Amino acid sequence: MRIPVVDTRGIALMPCTPAKARHLLKSGNARPKRNKLGLFYVQLSYEQEPENQSLVAGVDPGSKFEGLSVVGTKDTVLNLMVEAPDHVKGAVETRRTMRRARRQRKWRRPKRFHNRLNRKQRLPPSTRSRWEAKARIIAQLRNILPLTDVVVEDVQAVTRKGKGGTWNGSFSPVQVGKNHLYQLLREMGLTVHLREGWQTKELREQHGLKKTKSKAKQSFESHAVDSWVLAASISGAEHPTCTRLWYMVPAVLHRRQLHRLQASEGGGRKPYGGTRSLGVKRGTLVEHKKYGRCTVGGCDRKRNTISLHEYRTNTRLTQAAKVEACRIFTWVAWRSWLIRGTHTSSKGKGSHPS
Repeated sequence: MRIPVVDTRGIALMPCTPAKARHLLKSGNARPKRNKLGLFYVQLSYEQEPENQSLVAGVDPGSKFEGLSVVGTKDTVLNLMVEAPDHVKGAVETRRTMRRARRQRKWRRPKRFHNRLNRKQRLPPSTRSRWEAKARIIAQLRNILPLTDVVVEDVQAVTRKGKGGTWNGSFSPVQVGKNHLYQLLREMGLTVHLREGWQTKELREQHGLKKTKSKAKQSFESHAVDSWVLAASISGAEHPTCTRLWYMVPAVLHRRQLHRLQASEGGGRKPYGGTRSLGVKRGTLVEHKKYGRCTVGGCDRKRNTISLHEYRTNTRLTQAAKVEACRIFTWVAWRSWLIRGTHTSSKGKGSHPS
């Protein structure tokens, strides 16, 4: 595997081997860093003129899980397996239900501005979150790796015959979402290449790689194998030099609400939602003397305490932690960890072996 490197100005350089990274850290010529994806990289303590080669990113979209790979002319730099965000649809439905309930009350506040989108391009919230998540990951990788091209598997929308030709061919959520992704990638200055599903299968057969049928299995053969062959079709790599996998889970921040939807015992409604807990952003990576490295959850304003959650499973560890007892590292938009060895397939999301 390779370690991303940036110079003191933040300019992305060619990645190095772990041995080279350890030598830079021990000699004091670099310091460790971690970006919003939770990926480790090193930053040099001096300026360095870049002599970068072309690095290609491959993207294999999916409904539940997605694969991303960064491949050079010979070496494999990075393999990612990402859980696709699927909480937006339920959140939008809950928001709609509560908005309709408020309209029946006498104390409903009138609208402050005209928020209709007539004659304007609109993406469904769930579609926007799903496809923009891919663009955000590519943007974070581009900050630490000198990416030049992106290869995306062009998923096809389900169409049927209609009055004017094919129905659902230009206005379906899939079609609109992928066009939005391609536009965002081109705005980053990247060259976008498209491959269809049958082409991805042929590329796997040319490299002698097989794909497992278990979509939830945390291994290279589940999704990253497709993203690797997509990237290798442009970079020219002959075989994957590294099949180790980073597993990533997006952080979910709940919108601030006046109070909980369900009342507590006694009829009281507690405040709910928000992005900060006693001055610390929720999802921040911290270290506690008793619970080790974990993430910040909600807070109790009366007791002046915060809740801590286990990093991988997001299981709540305590609700009585003090901010002063935590060593704050950084905020991560994705919880990620390196998969070591071969794991058995899981039933779905949320099953994260250590």
